[in-house]
Amino acid sequence: MGIGGCIVLIAVGAILTFATDWHMAGVNLDLVGLIMMAVGVIGLAAYISIFKKRRVVEPMPVMDERARNYPHV
Repeated sequence: MGIGGCIVLIAVGAILTFATDWHMAGVNLDLVGLIMMAVGVIGLAAYISIFKKRRVVEPMPVMDERARNYPHV
């Protein structure tokens, strides 16, 4: 699940929790919304954590003047 999916989960969970007053027998929509928001936040944190680890920037190799002027050395 990517960043978009996590944001959609958070948005739908917030809509279910704060913007609706539906009542269903046997289902607490406020709790379902809170669970969806929590899963979205956890997923977003995990995705960002994994993405940071994959983006390792290696420094450019340093070349001295002799190697630049005489590549066969």
